Amino acid sequence: MNEIELRELLEQVKAGNIGPDDALNSLRRLPFADLGHARIDHHRSLRTGAPEAIYGPNKSPEHCVSIVAELLDNGTGPVLLTRANDEQIDAVLQAHDDATVVGPTVLWRAATPRNANIVVACAGTADLPVADEACVVLNAHGVTPTRLNDVGVAGLHRLLAELDTLLDAEVVITIAGMEGALATAVGGLSAAPVIAVPTSVGYGAALEGVTALLAMHATCAAGITVVGIDNGFGAAMAAIRILDLRDRS
Repeated sequence: MNEIELRELLEQVKAGNIGPDDALNSLRRLPFADLGHARIDHHRSLRTGAPEAIYGPNKSPEHCVSIVAELLDNGTGPVLLTRANDEQIDAVLQAHDDATVVGPTVLWRAATPRNANIVVACAGTADLPVADEACVVLNAHGVTPTRLNDVGVAGLHRLLAELDTLLDAEVVITIAGMEGALATAVGGLSAAPVIAVPTSVGYGAALEGVTALLAMHATCAAGITVVGIDNGFGAAMAAIRILDLRDRS
């Protein structure tokens, strides 16, 4: 939608020919910026509450640079580049150096801090890269989570020592490989929504995260939500949607 079309829409609202709700529905669908190799959805935050993120794999460094530039120059809210490789990160930092880099995730323009109590509980040190991804995505949306590292059920006393933290949480993200039992343990202790992330960590029968994924889906703790293997980004965004719903109500 260009400036002329937007002005015409506003004039129609002013004249009473179009209701505010109908106008809002029109704005929710447009506009996007066509870069040739990508169409940048500038109205995603209006529709969903969060702007578009950039998934790095299979994009050239030049594509990453142009998409980041478009989001920074013409969008609002945080800009995230996820799962980026070293070449992509080097290229975007040369063009836009005011970024926070956490592993393969790059963040520009984090949102204003918000009041939220989200816990990210990580079963083992090998799961930390997925926890890092979840945490930087939460940071992008103004949330500083409480991190519980190395609280896997092989040493259950480590988790029980953090019981008060779990009971106070509004949302808990659990991150575990192997047999994925941490999600069930937390789901049986806390009344908060639990978002479970299986990781591709574990020995032979772990099947690169498939065992943890299926175990989390088969949990006996009611109401646990499960995202895909190693999907810290998806878990964080699910938590943000829960917070947005809380704030709207």
